[in-house]
Amino acid sequence: MNNIPEVKLGVIAVSRDCFVISLSERRRKALTEACTAKGLAVCEIKTTVENETDMIRAVDEAEAAGCNALVVFLGNFGPETPETLIASRFRGPVMYAAAAEEHGDDLINGRGDAYCGMLNCSYNIGLRRLKAVIPEYPVGTAEEIADMVLDFVPVARALIGLSSLKIITFGPRPQDFFACNAPIKPLYDIGVEIQENSELDLLVAYRAHAGDPRIDGVVQEMAAELGAAGNQYPDLLPRMAQFELTLLDWAEQNKGARDYVVFADKCWPAFPKEFGFEPCYVNSRLASRGIPVACEVDIYGALSEYIGTCVTGEPVTLLDINNSVPADMYESDIKGKYNYTIRDVFMGFHCGNTPFCRLKSGAVKFQLIQNRLLEDGQTPDFTRGTLEGDIAPGNITFFRLQSAADATLHAYIAQGEVLPVATRSFGGIGIFAIPEMGRFYRHVLISKRYPHHGAVAFGSAGKALYTVFRYLGVEDIAFNQPAGMLYKDENPFA
Repeated sequence: MNNIPEVKLGVIAVSRDCFVISLSERRRKALTEACTAKGLAVCEIKTTVENETDMIRAVDEAEAAGCNALVVFLGNFGPETPETLIASRFRGPVMYAAAAEEHGDDLINGRGDAYCGMLNCSYNIGLRRLKAVIPEYPVGTAEEIADMVLDFVPVARALIGLSSLKIITFGPRPQDFFACNAPIKPLYDIGVEIQENSELDLLVAYRAHAGDPRIDGVVQEMAAELGAAGNQYPDLLPRMAQFELTLLDWAEQNKGARDYVVFADKCWPAFPKEFGFEPCYVNSRLASRGIPVACEVDIYGALSEYIGTCVTGEPVTLLDINNSVPADMYESDIKGKYNYTIRDVFMGFHCGNTPFCRLKSGAVKFQLIQNRLLEDGQTPDFTRGTLEGDIAPGNITFFRLQSAADATLHAYIAQGEVLPVATRSFGGIGIFAIPEMGRFYRHVLISKRYPHHGAVAFGSAGKALYTVFRYLGVEDIAFNQPAGMLYKDENPFA
C-alpha cells in the first residue's frame, strides 16, 4: 500500500540534571535493543535531553534521521519543561513512557524516579495544551515499553496519514442520505484537506481516458483477480479499467501539497447510466490498495476507512448497518452454535465495494436494487459492476468518526466478528455479531444520530482506534457496553 505512511520511529531519552545521566542513556539503549528484538526498527537519538538546548538538538537530530514519530523515554525523573517541549517542536506524533526501577539492591544511585517524573510530564503537557500519546500504564521495563511502542506504531501511522490527507469528492451529497451531509469544518480542525468536484468533472475525465493504452493491462489484472467464476461480465472490464485509471490519475494530479488521497463519490442514480456501469468493483480494487472510495459521497465514511487502513495496514470496507437476521435463520444457523442472542447479530451490506480479498468468494454481478429502479428489472446492462459475495468470517471492528450538526466530532468503536454463516442474500454482505449489539444500536447509533454507514476493519483494532480518536480530541467515543453497564439514556426499568 503506497497510500499510507511508513512510520520511522526515533527514541529520545531525557534526564533530570540532578540525576545520573548514564542511567537514562543505559535504559535508552536497553529499550532500543528490546524494540529490535521484537522486529521493530527504531532510531536511537544520541542527544539526551537535560535542558532546552538539548531538546532543540535532539529534535533536529531526529528530523535529520528522517523520523516522523517519536518515543520520549523518561529513563529517570526527566526535565518536565524540555521534555514536553519536544512535542511542541517536533512535527509528528509523540509518545511518552517511563522506566520502571530495575533491582531491589540498586535503589540509591540506580533509582530513577521516572514513576514520579511521568506525573509532572503529563501535568506540563496539559498546561501547554500539547497532544501526546500516553499508554494505559506508561511505566515499564525495556521489554514492556517495547510492547507499548509496537502499539504506538499503528496509531502514529494513522496520525501521520491524516496530517497529509486530502479527501476528493465527486457529486453533491444525496438528498435522501442527510447523514452524509455532515459539516466539513472538523476536517480542517484535524488537518485534513477536502476537494469537492462535480460529477461532470469526473465524466469529462473518464471520457478523456478512452483508448488509454494502459486499459488492457488493467483488464488482465481484473480477470486474474476474479478468476473464471468471478468474471461474469468480461465485456464490462474495459469500461471499469478505464474508470480505475481515471480515478488514479485524478488522485495523482490533484493531491497537491498532500501525500495521501481518498475518495467519496456519488455512485447513483445518474452515474451508472452515464458511465455505463456501477463503480463498485473499481471502488473495491482501490480500497484493496489503501485508497478507500466511500459510496454516496460519504466524506466521514471515507475518513473512517482511511483511519482503519492506516491502523491495520490492511484493506477495509464501508457497509450499511443493514438488516436484522430472520428468526428462523437465527434458530437454524446461529442459536446453540455461537454465543450470541438474536439481538447481537445483524447483516452488514453494501452493493459491492468490499475488496475481493475480504470475501469468501466474489464475482462481478449487477445491482439488483438499481436494476429495479433504473432498468425496470429487465436484463441488466449499465447496472452491472458490483462485486458480490459473503464476507469472510473472522474478527472485525465496526467504527466511525463523524461530525455532528454542531461541527463537533464523535466516534464509536465496537469489536465483534463475522460469523461463518451463509447470508442467502445479495451484495457484499456478512452476518455480523457484536456483543450487546441491540443496546448499542439503540443507545449509540440511534440516540447519538449516527448514519447508516460504518467502517469495518478486519481484526481487533479498537485499542489503536480509541487512542487515535483521543489524540484527535474526540471527547465522545462510544462503545458496545456490556450488560449491566447502562447507557446515559437507557431506561433502568426496561
